[in-house]
Amino acid sequence: MSSATRQMKLSAYLVGTGMHVASWRLPQAHAGASIDIDYYKKLVRTAEKGKFDIAFLADSLAINEVSHPNILNRYEPITLIAALAASTEQIGIVATASTSYIEPFNLARLLMSVDHISKGRAGWNIVTTRDLSGNTARNFGAEDHLEHGFRYRRASEFLDVVLGLWDSWEDNAFIHDKEGGVFFDRNKLHRLQHKGEFFSVEGPLNIGRSPQGRPVLVQAGVSDSGQELSSRVGEVIFSIKYDFDDAKSYYDTFKSKVAAAGRNPDQVHILQGISPIIGSTEAEAREKRGRLESLIPEETGIGFLSDYFQGFVDFTGFTLEDRAKDAGLDRLPMTKTDYLKHQPIISRINPTLREVYSLLTGSFSSDHLVGTPEKIADTLEYWFRNRAADGFMLMAPSLPDGLEDFVEQVVPILQKRGLFRLDYTGATLREHLDLPFPANRYT
Repeated sequence: MSSATRQMKLSAYLVGTGMHVASWRLPQAHAGASIDIDYYKKLVRTAEKGKFDIAFLADSLAINEVSHPNILNRYEPITLIAALAASTEQIGIVATASTSYIEPFNLARLLMSVDHISKGRAGWNIVTTRDLSGNTARNFGAEDHLEHGFRYRRASEFLDVVLGLWDSWEDNAFIHDKEGGVFFDRNKLHRLQHKGEFFSVEGPLNIGRSPQGRPVLVQAGVSDSGQELSSRVGEVIFSIKYDFDDAKSYYDTFKSKVAAAGRNPDQVHILQGISPIIGSTEAEAREKRGRLESLIPEETGIGFLSDYFQGFVDFTGFTLEDRAKDAGLDRLPMTKTDYLKHQPIISRINPTLREVYSLLTGSFSSDHLVGTPEKIADTLEYWFRNRAADGFMLMAPSLPDGLEDFVEQVVPILQKRGLFRLDYTGATLREHLDLPFPANRYT
């Protein structure tokens, strides 16, 4: 795709009252939003009004006392996107599902069912599950969470099985010949007969291909193992980089990995996560950010950091206004993926512990994304035109206002500049994303 015709892809990350851990405390917030289907319908319709490609639902398989409030009481995402499919017409709907704690046949069937229900608008965010709570394995009859490398070996085979099952039926296999008494073409039905290290799956799957062939594959792995899997099968890649140079480096490196895997890099879209705070003036936007940050209770923030950095840092005597370097967070020998991802920015800007908390819980708003609609649009345009991103995952600090502000104030600027669609031109998620219809392995 040429630079002249290239357009941004946009996804809305939908989680209760928003990504910010204290968003539920805002006076206008609906504290029970995470378990309100009418609320989610309103959110996804707002994203559809803004012509977003995707409404994105994350997930976790375990919680504890310091988990983000918006995940303590919420819907299972595949169930939720099935409901949202019936209340929308065009926007893509993506659910997160783990390869570590379900069988591939079950997941293949669930996701393909939603792809049919939505008439070809579904996607799967592939995760191997991070054990942030320390409880995950024990929720599934085991004591220890699967080791990182092991999880990705299992995930690779899991993907092969799911993709094989989705190809059980060739396109147009169901001929429904009433007069001849032939329901399907037997030559277009295939058994998988998979036997591997982790799975033995006979097949075929008891549901055929969808209007877009199969769900779109979304992935966010940042480790070497995660990027290897993403470069092989991912079609939408979710990344969070707070600095243009970091984002540009990641973009170039990952696209080269896609090419090395024998795939077309233009058919793999990298979406950078953003948490903009929009105001009519810069001062108003900064005041909004300050209000949110002030709602983080001292005990909650320090308690989370003590749990996260347990064995490495003693936070006794620290407050959320102290700086990261004072606690030694810029030079820890930790191997946690999240920490390694954020450690460069911790070293560079020396944030407060309050800001470190926001970084680790996914609600950090960088200065270049706090300001007027024009400032936000300028930032996104610069990153997009200079190929640090193919689009963006809007992780609004507060909902629904963060999504509404973006749709009403930023999207029109992007449209006026020719960076984003004026309307949908296709019917399926693949068509929205300019992705090719996937070939069936048996044809």
